[in-house]
Amino acid sequence: MNEFAAYIGMDWSDQKHDLCLVDAATGDKEFLVLRHTPEAIEAWAASLRQRFDGQPLAVCLEQSRGPLIYALLKYDFLVLYPINPTTLARYREAFAPSGAKDDPTDADFMAEIIIAHRERLRAWQPEDEKTRTLAYLVEQRRTLVGERTRISNRLTALLKGYFPQVLQWFPDVRTFLVSDFLSRWPTLPAVKRAKVSSLEKFFREHNSNRQATVASRLKAIKESISLTTDQAVIKSSALMAQALAAQMKVILEALKEFDRQIEEVCNSHQDYHLFESLPGSGTVYAARLLAAFGSNREKFASADELACLAGIAPVIERSGKSKWVRWRYFCPKFLRQTFHEYAGESVLHSFWAKAYYESQRAKGKSHAKAVRALAYKWIRIMWKCWQTNSEYDEVKYLESLRKKNSPLLKYAASNPE
Repeated sequence: MNEFAAYIGMDWSDQKHDLCLVDAATGDKEFLVLRHTPEAIEAWAASLRQRFDGQPLAVCLEQSRGPLIYALLKYDFLVLYPINPTTLARYREAFAPSGAKDDPTDADFMAEIIIAHRERLRAWQPEDEKTRTLAYLVEQRRTLVGERTRISNRLTALLKGYFPQVLQWFPDVRTFLVSDFLSRWPTLPAVKRAKVSSLEKFFREHNSNRQATVASRLKAIKESISLTTDQAVIKSSALMAQALAAQMKVILEALKEFDRQIEEVCNSHQDYHLFESLPGSGTVYAARLLAAFGSNREKFASADELACLAGIAPVIERSGKSKWVRWRYFCPKFLRQTFHEYAGESVLHSFWAKAYYESQRAKGKSHAKAVRALAYKWIRIMWKCWQTNSEYDEVKYLESLRKKNSPLLKYAASNPE
């Protein structure tokens, strides 16, 4: 109890937070409600600093990111111990099997957890500002990519119902070209009324300069027939197409700015070159992998620990004489997605990765399982490069496989393309 001057359990919510404070010197327990405003949090933190003379205080809370933990980060005497909400739920269930739940009681439980099980918890140590900036940028960029896909699917389905020619003229609706085209000419009759010179100028302004492609589009526009003449369908669909095109354009512009800022941060980060050397990583995957590992070499005790955290390593369950293996249900989804997506991309760029993926598929594993197994191997390789500050070298890795007489190389040799 001497490590911290006090232990605090915080049950957070949108408007207020229930707190339970245990004084380490006296063991006295106090309950209070803290409003979620910058002023209230500042006044509360200042009173704690003065009361305990700036000594460290342990704070247990359910967030690892979000408004509350962002607000508490600026107070250096608060040592934050984020826990999984499931951990608190199971702890509560042990003492309240009826399912009863109350915010002050949850705060009390969290104070008990931090006091009794502190050695099993890890204090939250934020990365440096550059790494955290990169982590937020790549995650929010991936969210925008998901939004782009969602809008693309909606736009494609809409066009199929009243203006399917757009999908034939342009191979990808996720472009500025298509967004501006639909904003200007949302229906087939509208584009058929346009002058040839106007269309040619439009295509030139959008860097579509191949004469054959432009001529083919102009010819197709002239010869196209409307799918439907129902004005009720056409008017409503055209309006929606313009709305979706406007949303698509905003997202595309935002993605360009995200890419610019990600590249700017990456180029100034001391560890970026390690992940840029990975086959097929590119700026986006290299940035995501760098954010996943961070710059603190002591954050993970081993590659296996990171693989477990990311949900890539499987879970083994035993009961009596039974034993089974399953994938991890609870993990940071974006972290797992990062390793999974890069592993899938690496199959196209790495000789051994392609051979390993194919060997897993030959064993009857599904695509997802084969990629996840490959991601597990990549984590171990990245971990070694990260720990030794060494760039990845495909030739050196293949040579190490040869020296170990790896069955992977034998498989690749017996199954040439």
